Amino acid sequence: MIMPVSAAGIICRVSKHLGPEPWNHLPGGRSPAPGPLRLVQALVNTTNLESGQDAIEDAAGLRIWLTQHELISSRARVTGQDAQRARELREALRRLLMANAGEAGAADPSRVIGPAADRAGLTLGVRDGGRLELQPRAGGVDGAFGRILAAAHAAMLDGTWRRLKACRNHGCHWAFYDRSKNLSGSWCAMEICGNRRKTRAYRQRRRA
Repeated sequence: MIMPVSAAGIICRVSKHLGPEPWNHLPGGRSPAPGPLRLVQALVNTTNLESGQDAIEDAAGLRIWLTQHELISSRARVTGQDAQRARELREALRRLLMANAGEAGAADPSRVIGPAADRAGLTLGVRDGGRLELQPRAGGVDGAFGRILAAAHAAMLDGTWRRLKACRNHGCHWAFYDRSKNLSGSWCAMEICGNRRKTRAYRQRRRA
Protein backbone atom coordinates (compact mmCIF):
# COMPACT_ATOMS: atom_id res chain seq x y z
CA MET A 1 0.00 0.00 0.00
CA ILE A 2 1.30 3.45 -0.91
CA MET A 3 1.33 5.80 2.07
CA PRO A 4 0.58 9.50 1.55
CA VAL A 5 3.45 11.84 2.19
CA SER A 6 3.22 15.29 3.74
CA ALA A 7 4.76 18.41 2.29
CA ALA A 8 7.67 17.94 4.67
CA GLY A 9 8.47 14.61 3.07
CA ILE A 10 7.47 12.61 6.14
CA ILE A 11 5.03 9.72 6.06
CA CYS A 12 1.76 11.07 7.43
CA ARG A 13 -0.17 7.97 8.36
CA VAL A 14 1.80 6.10 11.02
CA SER A 15 0.06 3.03 12.39
CA LYS A 16 0.08 2.64 16.16
CA HIS A 17 1.03 -1.01 15.95
CA LEU A 18 1.39 -2.70 12.56
CA GLY A 19 1.62 0.12 10.08
CA PRO A 20 4.65 1.84 8.52
CA GLU A 21 7.78 2.38 10.58
CA PRO A 22 8.37 6.14 10.57
CA TRP A 23 11.86 5.82 12.05
CA ASN A 24 13.02 4.22 8.78
CA HIS A 25 11.97 7.24 6.72
CA LEU A 26 14.95 9.22 5.43
CA PRO A 27 13.87 12.50 3.77
CA GLY A 28 16.00 13.90 0.99
CA GLY A 29 17.64 10.54 0.30
CA ARG A 30 19.91 10.88 3.32
CA SER A 31 21.61 7.79 4.72
CA PRO A 32 21.02 6.90 8.38
CA ALA A 33 23.36 7.58 11.26
CA PRO A 34 26.15 5.00 11.59
CA GLY A 35 26.31 2.16 14.08
CA PRO A 36 24.55 2.39 17.44
CA LEU A 37 23.91 6.10 16.91
CA ARG A 38 21.11 4.95 14.62
CA LEU A 39 19.21 4.02 17.80
CA VAL A 40 19.06 7.66 18.85
CA GLN A 41 17.91 8.76 15.41
CA ALA A 42 15.30 6.00 15.29
CA LEU A 43 13.86 6.90 18.69
CA VAL A 44 13.61 10.59 17.87
CA ASN A 45 11.87 9.73 14.60
CA THR A 46 9.11 7.66 16.17
CA THR A 47 6.77 10.63 15.88
CA ASN A 48 5.72 12.89 13.04
CA LEU A 49 5.36 16.32 14.63
CA GLU A 50 3.46 17.68 11.63
CA SER A 51 0.69 15.09 11.69
CA GLY A 52 0.77 14.45 15.44
CA GLN A 53 0.98 10.70 14.97
CA ASP A 54 3.17 8.78 17.37
CA ALA A 55 4.44 5.22 16.98
CA ILE A 56 5.19 4.89 20.72
CA GLU A 57 2.10 6.56 22.12
CA ASP A 58 1.27 3.41 24.11
CA ALA A 59 2.92 0.32 25.56
CA ALA A 60 2.16 -1.81 22.51
CA GLY A 61 3.84 0.64 20.17
CA LEU A 62 6.88 0.94 22.41
CA ARG A 63 7.17 -2.85 22.63
CA ILE A 64 7.23 -3.09 18.83
CA TRP A 65 9.95 -0.45 18.55
CA LEU A 66 12.11 -1.94 21.32
CA THR A 67 11.86 -5.52 20.06
CA GLN A 68 12.55 -4.55 16.45
CA HIS A 69 15.72 -2.83 17.62
CA GLU A 70 16.65 -5.85 19.78
CA LEU A 71 16.66 -3.81 22.96
CA ILE A 72 14.35 -6.08 24.96
CA SER A 73 13.33 -9.71 24.90
CA SER A 74 9.91 -10.73 23.65
CA ARG A 75 8.93 -11.52 27.26
CA ALA A 76 9.97 -8.19 28.76
CA ARG A 77 7.24 -6.19 30.49
CA VAL A 78 6.34 -2.85 28.89
CA THR A 79 3.85 -0.48 30.53
CA GLY A 80 2.08 2.73 29.69
CA GLN A 81 4.41 4.53 32.09
CA ASP A 82 7.37 3.14 30.15
CA ALA A 83 5.86 4.60 26.98
CA GLN A 84 5.51 7.99 28.65
CA ARG A 85 9.13 7.89 29.80
CA ALA A 86 10.20 6.87 26.28
CA ARG A 87 8.43 9.89 24.82
CA GLU A 88 10.05 12.16 27.40
CA LEU A 89 13.47 10.71 26.61
CA ARG A 90 12.81 11.10 22.90
CA GLU A 91 12.04 14.81 23.26
CA ALA A 92 15.05 15.37 25.54
CA LEU A 93 17.28 13.83 22.88
CA ARG A 94 15.56 15.89 20.20
CA ARG A 95 16.49 19.05 22.11
CA LEU A 96 20.14 17.96 22.03
CA LEU A 97 19.87 17.40 18.28
CA MET A 98 18.32 20.83 17.88
CA ALA A 99 21.37 22.25 19.64
CA ASN A 100 23.57 20.39 17.13
CA ALA A 101 21.67 22.26 14.41
CA GLY A 102 22.22 25.59 16.16
CA GLU A 103 18.82 25.93 17.82
CA ALA A 104 18.59 26.09 21.59
CA GLY A 105 15.63 24.50 23.36
CA ALA A 106 13.88 26.02 26.35
CA ALA A 107 13.70 22.88 28.49
CA ASP A 108 16.70 21.28 30.18
CA PRO A 109 17.18 17.75 28.74
CA SER A 110 19.26 16.70 31.75
CA ARG A 111 16.09 16.59 33.85
CA VAL A 112 15.01 13.58 31.80
CA ILE A 113 18.33 12.08 30.75
CA GLY A 114 19.86 12.07 34.24
CA PRO A 115 17.09 10.01 35.90
CA ALA A 116 16.95 7.67 32.88
CA ALA A 117 20.67 7.02 33.20
CA ASP A 118 20.28 6.40 36.93
CA ARG A 119 17.46 3.88 36.41
CA ALA A 120 19.54 2.11 33.77
CA GLY A 121 22.47 1.84 36.17
CA LEU A 122 24.97 2.92 33.53
CA THR A 123 28.51 1.93 34.42
CA LEU A 124 31.83 1.50 32.63
CA GLY A 125 32.47 -1.90 31.13
CA VAL A 126 35.24 -3.36 28.99
CA ARG A 127 34.56 -4.74 25.54
CA ASP A 128 36.76 -7.02 23.44
CA GLY A 129 39.97 -5.23 22.60
CA GLY A 130 40.02 -3.38 25.91
CA ARG A 131 37.71 -0.57 24.86
CA LEU A 132 35.76 1.08 27.67
CA GLU A 133 32.07 1.78 27.13
CA LEU A 134 28.99 2.59 29.15
CA GLN A 135 26.82 -0.44 29.83
CA PRO A 136 23.48 -0.63 31.67
CA ARG A 137 23.23 -2.87 34.71
CA ALA A 138 19.44 -2.84 34.53
CA GLY A 139 17.47 -5.06 32.21
CA GLY A 140 14.14 -4.61 30.50
CA VAL A 141 12.97 -1.20 29.39
CA ASP A 142 15.29 0.70 31.74
CA GLY A 143 18.25 -1.19 30.30
CA ALA A 144 17.04 -0.42 26.79
CA PHE A 145 16.94 3.30 27.53
CA GLY A 146 20.41 2.96 28.99
CA ARG A 147 21.73 1.43 25.76
CA ILE A 148 20.31 4.35 23.80
CA LEU A 149 22.02 6.84 26.12
CA ALA A 150 25.26 4.82 25.93
CA ALA A 151 25.10 5.06 22.14
CA ALA A 152 24.72 8.83 22.38
CA HIS A 153 27.66 9.06 24.78
CA ALA A 154 29.88 6.91 22.55
CA ALA A 155 29.03 9.12 19.57
CA MET A 156 30.02 12.20 21.54
CA LEU A 157 33.42 10.60 22.14
CA ASP A 158 34.04 9.45 18.56
CA GLY A 159 32.92 12.71 16.94
CA THR A 160 29.82 11.48 15.13
CA TRP A 161 27.34 12.99 17.59
CA ARG A 162 27.58 16.54 16.23
CA ARG A 163 26.45 15.26 12.83
CA LEU A 164 23.11 14.00 14.13
CA LYS A 165 20.77 16.98 14.00
CA ALA A 166 17.10 17.91 14.19
CA CYS A 167 15.70 19.72 11.18
CA ARG A 168 15.51 23.46 11.86
CA ASN A 169 12.12 23.81 10.23
CA HIS A 170 9.65 24.45 13.05
CA GLY A 171 6.98 21.79 13.05
CA CYS A 172 9.34 19.21 11.56
CA HIS A 173 12.48 18.69 13.71
CA TRP A 174 13.05 15.30 12.03
CA ALA A 175 16.38 13.74 13.03
CA PHE A 176 18.88 13.44 10.18
CA TYR A 177 22.57 12.64 9.87
CA ASP A 178 24.60 15.45 8.31
CA ARG A 179 27.38 14.02 6.15
CA SER A 180 28.46 17.36 4.68
CA LYS A 181 32.17 18.11 5.02
CA ASN A 182 31.62 21.40 6.83
CA LEU A 183 28.62 20.30 8.96
CA SER A 184 26.43 22.82 7.15
CA GLY A 185 23.24 20.74 7.01
CA SER A 186 20.23 22.41 8.61
CA TRP A 187 17.22 20.66 7.07
CA CYS A 188 16.06 17.08 6.77
CA ALA A 189 15.47 17.87 3.07
CA MET A 190 16.71 21.17 1.67
CA GLU A 191 14.31 21.12 -1.27
CA ILE A 192 11.33 21.02 1.10
CA CYS A 193 12.02 22.15 4.65
CA GLY A 194 14.85 24.48 3.65
CA ASN A 195 12.68 26.19 1.07
CA ARG A 196 9.80 26.42 3.56
CA ARG A 197 11.99 28.19 6.09
CA LYS A 198 13.39 30.58 3.49
CA THR A 199 9.92 31.38 2.16
CA ARG A 200 8.65 32.05 5.69
CA ALA A 201 11.60 34.36 6.41
CA TYR A 202 11.05 36.21 3.13
CA ARG A 203 7.37 36.81 3.93
CA GLN A 204 8.25 38.07 7.38
CA ARG A 205 10.72 40.54 5.89
CA ARG A 206 8.10 41.74 3.41
CA ARG A 207 5.57 42.32 6.17
CA ALA A 208 8.15 44.25 8.19
